[in-house]
Amino acid sequence: MKKYSFISSAVISALLIVFVSCNGGKKPGNENKGAEVIPEDIVELRDDQIKLAKIETGAIETRSLSSTIKVRGTVTVAPQNSATVCMPMGGFVKSTNLLPGSIVKKGQTLAILENQEFVDIQKNYLEAKNRFEYAEAEYNRHNELYKDDVYSQKNLQQVTSEYKSMKAEVKALEQKLKLIGINPAGLHEDEISSSVAVLTPISGYVKSVNINIGKFVAPSDILFEVVNIDKLILELTLFEKDADKVSAGQKIRFFINNETDQHEAVIYQTGKFIDADKTYKVYANVLESCKNLMPGMYVNAIIEATSNKVTALPSDAIVSFDDKNYIFVFEKSKEENGRPFTEYRMIQVQKGVTDGGYTEIFLPEGFSSTTAKVVIKGAYTLLSAKKNAGDMAC
Repeated sequence: MKKYSFISSAVISALLIVFVSCNGGKKPGNENKGAEVIPEDIVELRDDQIKLAKIETGAIETRSLSSTIKVRGTVTVAPQNSATVCMPMGGFVKSTNLLPGSIVKKGQTLAILENQEFVDIQKNYLEAKNRFEYAEAEYNRHNELYKDDVYSQKNLQQVTSEYKSMKAEVKALEQKLKLIGINPAGLHEDEISSSVAVLTPISGYVKSVNINIGKFVAPSDILFEVVNIDKLILELTLFEKDADKVSAGQKIRFFINNETDQHEAVIYQTGKFIDADKTYKVYANVLESCKNLMPGMYVNAIIEATSNKVTALPSDAIVSFDDKNYIFVFEKSKEENGRPFTEYRMIQVQKGVTDGGYTEIFLPEGFSSTTAKVVIKGAYTLLSAKKNAGDMAC
């Protein structure tokens, strides 16, 4: 169908070129009266030519058009959905059975580590706890005796100091136990162990495994990386010239791996600083999960900029010639030798954003957009007729 449409348009243009060329130059009839000179920006057609070219006119509109920005970026995750797992006291790896890509749930054991220091800290805690229980009993007893004027204030102060010191020591050891993953409340003298479990703080997928059985790991070593990909985000790079065109809440369409299927995201945060390369970052939440979407992937994205009310015409009403843009407007109707003619004036305009088949235009100063009748269909046929008028002899 497109081929036939093109051929039909070409035929119409060719016929109009012949008609316009034959009407150019001198008027038929009396050659001594001089020839009518048609201005450079005017095209005139007979009514039958207008009908043949299917030319239609319409009004200039005010519409809401949104521009788009094409950008690139990567798929990533928010900091709260990514975890680096270490062991604060280090140790030897006793066991692990995970590989990159394994699914884990929050609190699940990733590995078992052994360290003599684990035994020492448990022993120290239990001993401090027993001493604290004794100091607490002494403190309560001496406090009651002091109230009954049986005990001196100096002795009470000494007992109170010992009680508070033991309490602080027990609390400090409790925090150390929690730091290595041991619950102080469930620790007893018969349950001291040299092994502790390394647990995952979040649910997700294991991104990397950096240990093996028998390996000694230091407190600064990264044992595992776990990533939750249920909530992915886009990190997009924009140039500073587009800083005023994006804001939180704008929608994004993006593509991965040259796929034709598009995905959607919504901007939730824009960068507040310009980098050395004159770019800045924009972050967006991915709206729907996709099995093919993984952190680290590159994406091509289209940001739908904010809509504005602008002066616009159907895109087909704007023609290009010599790197300039024009529209045709109805000038006047007239008769020549009893035949009706219509004149159309060629007006240079500037183009703005394009959206939904309409294009923003900037009109020359003094042009009345409220009364003008613009050619909205057949503009390229008029341009062809104008460009070729006089090139053919009749």
